[in-house]
Amino acid sequence: MIILERFAINDLLKWKEKSNRKPLVLMGARQVGKTWLMKEFGRKYYKHTAYISFYNNSRMKQVFETDYDIKRIMAAVSIEAGFTVDKDNTLIIFDEIQNAPKAFEALKYFCEDAPEYHIIAAGSLLGVALHKDVSYPVGKVDILSLHPLSFREFLYAVGEKELSDALKTLDYTLTDSFRDKYIFHLKNYYFVGGMPEAVEAFRKNNDYYAAREIQKIILTQYRGDFGKHADERQIPRINMVWESIPVQLAKENKKFFFGKIKKGARSADFEIAVQWLTDAGLIYKVYRVNEPHIPLAAYKELTVYKIFMLDIGLLGAMSELDLSALLDGNSLFVEFKGALTEQFVHQQIICETDYTPYYYGTEKSTFEQDFLLQIGMNAVPIEVKANGNIHSQSLKAFYDKYKPNKSVRLSLLGYKDQDWLVNIPLYAACNLNNILK
Repeated sequence: MIILERFAINDLLKWKEKSNRKPLVLMGARQVGKTWLMKEFGRKYYKHTAYISFYNNSRMKQVFETDYDIKRIMAAVSIEAGFTVDKDNTLIIFDEIQNAPKAFEALKYFCEDAPEYHIIAAGSLLGVALHKDVSYPVGKVDILSLHPLSFREFLYAVGEKELSDALKTLDYTLTDSFRDKYIFHLKNYYFVGGMPEAVEAFRKNNDYYAAREIQKIILTQYRGDFGKHADERQIPRINMVWESIPVQLAKENKKFFFGKIKKGARSADFEIAVQWLTDAGLIYKVYRVNEPHIPLAAYKELTVYKIFMLDIGLLGAMSELDLSALLDGNSLFVEFKGALTEQFVHQQIICETDYTPYYYGTEKSTFEQDFLLQIGMNAVPIEVKANGNIHSQSLKAFYDKYKPNKSVRLSLLGYKDQDWLVNIPLYAACNLNNILK
């Protein structure tokens, strides 16, 4: 049994206490721990949990095919759960709901006719299903996304709760005192990543090999999903895009080049495959903006982007990163020309903030920025430094031209505020939320 601390449970608690609560849809890739989180939330905060899975459950699927009579549906849910559902004290979980499109559509009627029930729905590849035969109940559901464990959650998992909590104090005098410990655990996180089963395998006996075996199994399962859930004509292209990701991130220029997939390939040949992987939650597109003005979304180039994976540990497994890299000084941080470190920073932005990451550049620009975040009315450039050379010429050139309120460098150095530039330790990337405070 996986026993982990997931900070998303606090978001679920806020949802439970909302006066205008709607059915909640929990989004996330396969194997990020959605089922465990829902059940754990029910165990902690409700008297009863009615867990309904639609996987190979034609009986319950049929319940929703007739009509959307909530009274009849809830009678069936009570029979399936084995107890009478109490609207005030029971969490109702509809899992693998992509297998029952009518059940997903029924969330609209729960919202309108029976908002008193506490319902969470989730499913594997739900993002893909929503583009097929599932009608989305627009405006009738709340949404929460679950990701692999963040670095702070990883620290909790390996018994370093105090180290994790210290990061959120913003007391860099304190955290810099434990720099060596943070870097030790950061290296482990680079290798193990945040997939719950891999973290659990590692934390039992500090077993890196057990974690790597789990990662390989997960990657095999993902490839199996391509064959089961994607259009047959797109499967070869999905596989080609997927396999090209480590190669793409190993380049100095991490812009996604379709020519790296196959000679002469064009974006039109592979854009459906890229979108499928995005909808499945397996990759993220980070769009380039050509002007760092607010709102950044208005300046993004839809055909130019970087691609990151959902998890740094899976990227390492796909790249066959050798365990010896953990022992070789700080070389782990510059593997693949810093690809692992950019992947790490992207993952923490996604896990720990509400910001949408972009990056800055133009076809002729000589001072591309690794990431660009819109924080309030500010476009904040972020430079990621994985190696020992922390001189920030490109960041300084960006600052001189656009004069942002704050520029950020993430590196292995300790915290330092240099007026125009603040250096934040990589292990404190969770604090990007607070850089303008």
